[in-house]
Amino acid sequence: MLRYLFVSQQYELGIRTARTVRRAWSAALGEDHPDTLAAANRLAGFLYGFAKDDQARALWEDMLPRCERSLGDDHALTLTVAGNLGAALSQLGAHEAARDLFEDVLHRSRRALGEDHADTLRTAENLASILRKLKDHQAARTLGEDTLRRSRKALGEDHPSTLFAAERLALTLRELGETDTARALEEDIHERRRRVLGEDHPDTLRARRALT
Repeated sequence: MLRYLFVSQQYELGIRTARTVRRAWSAALGEDHPDTLAAANRLAGFLYGFAKDDQARALWEDMLPRCERSLGDDHALTLTVAGNLGAALSQLGAHEAARDLFEDVLHRSRRALGEDHADTLRTAENLASILRKLKDHQAARTLGEDTLRRSRKALGEDHPSTLFAAERLALTLRELGETDTARALEEDIHERRRRVLGEDHPDTLRARRALT
């Protein structure tokens, strides 16, 4: 049910439901049990989706050492919580702290999951985005190009994550003044989304706006 509420963006109801689930698991199993931690992560996700960024960050900050202690540094939930915390920090403007966290998560993800795992690639995309926000455009480009190449190979040319990586790389290329290369990439993104998702899908419309 929580997953359905999150996917359907019913964040306010999701917050109430996730709080109830978390309290129940905590009372029955303890704060550091994997099921309690998973419920807390979902609650933080609803808070983040509902623009309660400070509350989400505080919850993820509390959870991360619990996950590391109970599950280990390289456990999937630990890596997810660390990545979510990085996203919250970035949203709150703490880009350098987010960069440091994403660099650590990327290192651990590569070690635990492999270079081409979907979660590893998503972390790399997020780190490249942070680097762009910090004006380290060349590093963002290098990581973005590597991530896009790996995404195309591992997930396919038309996969949403691949196209999202391409979209972020195009932004970096524009920052570097390589407008022709960025334009060609944006045209390819638009055509693929139009074909796969349809003319009126929000992602297609966003890709079309990038071409105007």
